[in-house]
Amino acid sequence: MSATLETTLTVDEHRSAMDAYISEGKERALALGNRGPLHFDSDGNIHPDIMEAYWRCGFYVLENVIGNSEIELLKRDTQNLIDRAPAYKGATVDKKGRPAFGEEFERDTYTWVVPLSDPVGGTDKNGGRHPSKMEEPVATEDAPKHVLYMMYGMCQAMDSGLRLYGHPDLLQIAETINGPDFTPFNDAIFIKPAGLGGSVAWHQDGLTHWDSPDWDEGIHGFNFQVQLYPSTPSNGLWVMPGTHKQGKADIKSLVKSNGSERLAGAVPLFCNPGDVTITNRQALHCSFANTSDDLRVSLTFGFHRRRSVLGSTGKLGMSSGVIYDEDRVFERSRVIQVAIDARKQFYPEEKSFLYQPFMGKEDDYRWNQISRDEVIKDYNLKDLGI
Repeated sequence: MSATLETTLTVDEHRSAMDAYISEGKERALALGNRGPLHFDSDGNIHPDIMEAYWRCGFYVLENVIGNSEIELLKRDTQNLIDRAPAYKGATVDKKGRPAFGEEFERDTYTWVVPLSDPVGGTDKNGGRHPSKMEEPVATEDAPKHVLYMMYGMCQAMDSGLRLYGHPDLLQIAETINGPDFTPFNDAIFIKPAGLGGSVAWHQDGLTHWDSPDWDEGIHGFNFQVQLYPSTPSNGLWVMPGTHKQGKADIKSLVKSNGSERLAGAVPLFCNPGDVTITNRQALHCSFANTSDDLRVSLTFGFHRRRSVLGSTGKLGMSSGVIYDEDRVFERSRVIQVAIDARKQFYPEEKSFLYQPFMGKEDDYRWNQISRDEVIKDYNLKDLGI
């Protein structure tokens, strides 16, 4: 249901309601000119055509960025995390009776949702940035009480996730968008089980700088999503093109005037395994309840401009209320340098990214047991959320 509409749909009715919307959305998406393989100019920089389309639309679909062998390692490790999850919400053991994964970390690795529900829409969660509730189709009678929704801490939970965090092409994109002194944001693995996955209500990610005198279309940073399985219009992200340029949206009014959560003009970010989406954190976006037959798993992690973070007060998650000074930014940024070295050790033939804030300090942040314990463990307590 939306903020103004009281509807109860079956799974089949929800699929039917999405059909025409999906067809029209895909046509609009393909006309935008903001998808294609990653390519570079003659100087080895991200090609300006990609950046033009990203800044014009607020998002870009990069095709075939992550190779098949790396995707298979990420799928294996992600599936292991899913297998080691608590047997049900609140359990301390997994489905095989083993201690559930993540007990050694301070922040919970797993979050849960009632099947096909919207856990944040119309609430004050996440700074109240999801003011309008999504439709919540009625799950089948044999559905579990809860399903996985997100998993946190990919850099400490799986070595392949840490290596992905140090991917040279992705970090070069971060540098191109946010400057050579860019900083981390956070990361999460979004899980949309087939026929059961919950929705994420329409929102803009940014919370801190809407009224800043320095506000512009990039002040709240961006997110990558690395797709491990096909991301479809039914299970994936939908974005309203150009909204990153328009300031803070009145989402509740948009949904009300539209008469439905299926906002006119939105487009789906459909893509294949190994594709990577870049989404501006000010772009208006959502994902619908996954009534399709397709699983979606998206490894999501973002980056900021340093000047947007320094001196700001945290607004999200574990860092809410924390003032981000130089020490805090440095501590969280260490993860990038350790990730670069972890990747270098695993892919020695690959050219490593040079992260400017740690030039000359590389030997202090090698990937080993010391950095696992001192830098990587519980790193997500120091996320930089604005």
